[in-house]
Amino acid sequence: MTQNSIYCEAQAAIKELVEKAALKSGDTVVIGCSTSEVIGSKIGTNSSPETAKDLFEGIYDFAKENGIFVAAQCCEHLNRAIIVERAAVPNAEIVNVVPQPKAGGSFATQAYAHFADPVAVEEIRADAGLDIGLTLIGMHLKKVAVPVRLQQNKIGEALVVAARTRPKFIGGSRAVYDESAL
Repeated sequence: MTQNSIYCEAQAAIKELVEKAALKSGDTVVIGCSTSEVIGSKIGTNSSPETAKDLFEGIYDFAKENGIFVAAQCCEHLNRAIIVERAAVPNAEIVNVVPQPKAGGSFATQAYAHFADPVAVEEIRADAGLDIGLTLIGMHLKKVAVPVRLQQNKIGEALVVAARTRPKFIGGSRAVYDESAL
């Protein structure tokens, strides 16, 4: 596993998610990432800033090119706070924390270092998500989350789980729904 392959696998995963979820400019994708899992270790045991850099750049390069915001989920040491560009959360309550590889995680640390105007928030409601290494991103997705099966279902040694969201159905048997929003 080379650093270049990590970049390419991460970029393939985000590209596939953006296409399958029909994301558009201004949408937000939450990323949960265990670099430990990517390099074949148990989650939370072997944080790798080098691996995180390649992962982040693979995802961010594609997302930024397509006008999509990336929200990086911190690890449980920071209560799974989110690092995001201020422009993505204009009315959010900002919290004061700067992620580190062993307190927030290497991926969130890279996001904080690369974003033009990074902020931390306690929660977000993202339009889609990539969970790299089974980090549990569901709390940061809009209702209703819908699984997305990716061909690129591994990055390094880590399993990748993806989701998109759709509007809730309301009404009863007489309700009519917008098929394009399913």
